[in-house]
Amino acid sequence: MFKPLKSSLPALGSPAPDVPSPLLGGLSPSQFMRRHWQKKPLLIRAAIPGFEPLLSRQQLFDMATDEAVESRLIVRKAQGWTLKQGPLARASLPPLKQPGWTLLVQGVDLHLDAAHALLQRFRFVPDARLDDLMISWASDGGGVGPHFDSYDVFLLQATGQRRWRIGRQKDLSLQPGVPLKILSHFEPEEEHLLNPGDMLYLPPRWAHDGDAVGGDCSTYSIGFRAPQRGGLAGELLQRMADELDDSTLYRDPQQPATANPAAMPAALEAFAADALQRLLAERQSLACALGEVMTEPKPRIWFDEATDAWVPGALRLDRRTRMMYDERHVFINGESFRAGGADARLMRALADQRGLDHRQVGRASTDALALLQDWFEAGWLHRTEPA
Repeated sequence: MFKPLKSSLPALGSPAPDVPSPLLGGLSPSQFMRRHWQKKPLLIRAAIPGFEPLLSRQQLFDMATDEAVESRLIVRKAQGWTLKQGPLARASLPPLKQPGWTLLVQGVDLHLDAAHALLQRFRFVPDARLDDLMISWASDGGGVGPHFDSYDVFLLQATGQRRWRIGRQKDLSLQPGVPLKILSHFEPEEEHLLNPGDMLYLPPRWAHDGDAVGGDCSTYSIGFRAPQRGGLAGELLQRMADELDDSTLYRDPQQPATANPAAMPAALEAFAADALQRLLAERQSLACALGEVMTEPKPRIWFDEATDAWVPGALRLDRRTRMMYDERHVFINGESFRAGGADARLMRALADQRGLDHRQVGRASTDALALLQDWFEAGWLHRTEPA
């Protein structure tokens, strides 16, 4: 049975945790998470043997012209670095043979089914942490300079070659007056040349510098979200406060006359502290706010409403849809629903598999079917075409 908490509107399973995988160099996802995740790098030769790029160079350049797609052009010359934000007209890109330039296209998985499918291979990490797939194309010598990220990343070589230098950087000072966050004193410890299908995993704050070797070099970066504590707290408090139904007014009948009118009353500070404590004590509200924040669609993302009539059958989530759950709730695209019993199991299967077959949909309750219809009409999920 589902109760909306607010007014609202081929299935892919998670990799088996204990099965060895070429994607992880023969390690199982469980072994990888224990040994390497947020601990140490891993170089994986032939992570995806015979890997073919998901789109052509021209298709990638065309994506960068779209204002709905986040893109950046980075050029390194003798006089320094330049950075230009997209959308980027094809004519604004340097000649292919000009060395030292890079095009970065973010969130390709939101616009390309094949990129979304590739991202699903990394769902041995919770969806709450999985972020996006970025593609970088570089001419000979192109790169973004030595830097570090605050999140985990897999760097999959798609075309050409890239030489990576990596190190556990202690000095995190940045070069001044540069439009990029480039380390002032990069000290590499290892060097690896990656060919198509090879992949390098780097934990947060491992410094790295990747230069294209020979040009026509494309690298797919599978990145992970790492919420910043203060920013997450602010988002949660804002959502919870918006839902709070407490009109209690501050009262101070014992307030004496004061000779220091600018001094903050201690009673008002205590009233504010009590308000926050009461807000945080609402554990269900906190759980809902967290789920809503973590499934909120990214900026520049919108869904096309369905043009076909609703007919129950096999379904799949739209590639842009974020769906998660906890013990009592289902979250989808920034909305919360209370879930229990068979309906909860059905929706958890939808979230984990990102799809339902016709038999699963056929067993859905009237309430669950109504919810699926709402999501279908909003464009959040679609019918799965027969094979």
